Amino acid sequence: MILKHKNGLNFFIFSKLATFPEIRHGIFTRTWCDGRKPCNNLNVGLNAGDDEKRVKQNRARIAGCMGGSDLVFANQVHGTNILIFDKNKPRSTPQPDDPSQPGNPALTGDAMVTNIQGKFIAIQQADCQAILIYDPRKKVIANVHAGWRGNIKNIIGKCLESMQNNFNCDPQQMVAAISPSLGPCCSEFKNYKTEIDKKYWQYKNKYDHFNLWAMTTDQLLDVGLQRKNIELSNICTKCNDHMFFSYRKTNQTGRFVSVIGLK
Repeated sequence: MILKHKNGLNFFIFSKLATFPEIRHGIFTRTWCDGRKPCNNLNVGLNAGDDEKRVKQNRARIAGCMGGSDLVFANQVHGTNILIFDKNKPRSTPQPDDPSQPGNPALTGDAMVTNIQGKFIAIQQADCQAILIYDPRKKVIANVHAGWRGNIKNIIGKCLESMQNNFNCDPQQMVAAISPSLGPCCSEFKNYKTEIDKKYWQYKNKYDHFNLWAMTTDQLLDVGLQRKNIELSNICTKCNDHMFFSYRKTNQTGRFVSVIGLK
């Protein structure tokens, strides 16, 4: 990953995604100084005990850094609902999982997919993974929220299937990037026998630490992505809580954000 600085914000970009000039993306660190110390509270989570006005200001700063984009956040619930934004389907025609339709409830889902230029989709994190996906042939992007619950429900596979069904995407053409998140060094699950399906125990070491990065990589490969098109940050959020919020480190914490969109 490559560290960037813009408008006082620090964010990382992935080298594989950076080769496509038609998209913009960023993994934003928690560091931002508004005159109060410490300068490490670029929190975008509205349910993290922070002042709502300040959170909205932080979201606006990030949107500005991404080019004044339409920054879309969803209510993440560790489920498998995929939110679809499709420019080719009229608003008068309801479509499954389409959050833009009038009368639909507030955005609730753990993955978003779109082909709309200027709509930037954002995943909130505090140890969970964000998986940024792009199909350059169909010009379709996705952003997936995958904590360990999302991994064992295979939210990643379901999102890729949705991209194929709704946009005729080809996984062979897709590029995916896995954000900073809880690494195998720190992902201990003492109650794994009751929490995690036995088929996933292959990702566990003798200390009951699960390699969720490897699990995500395999789920991407299972759907048809090429290994050469997958980039992993290899940054553990708990080990690097000076840069990223970590629930495992401090329990009560804010949320950092990973963003991707079509220019």
